[in-house]
Amino acid sequence: MFDVNEYFDGKVKSLAFTAGEDKATIGVMAAGEYEFGTNTIEHMTLISGEMSVKLPDENDWRNIAINETFIVAADTSFLVKLACDSAYLCLYK
Repeated sequence: MFDVNEYFDGKVKSLAFTAGEDKATIGVMAAGEYEFGTNTIEHMTLISGEMSVKLPDENDWRNIAINETFIVAADTSFLVKLACDSAYLCLYK
């Protein structure tokens, strides 16, 4: 039914589920900096907290507002910086 994922020594945790025809995760991240790799296109939405991202095609960090969605290309990596514990929703396309 649900898969539990844990990364970075438990500092990032998520529940995987199916949302319509898409796979999705909803999760939490402890304050800090992380690098994630992608296998598919990801649509990531900040639900709560404070997040900055550095996407592969951008030179600068970008602040993400609550309820804002950013898109990451497949087969790449991106950086995430969190000022406080934060929650997110990620849809895999």
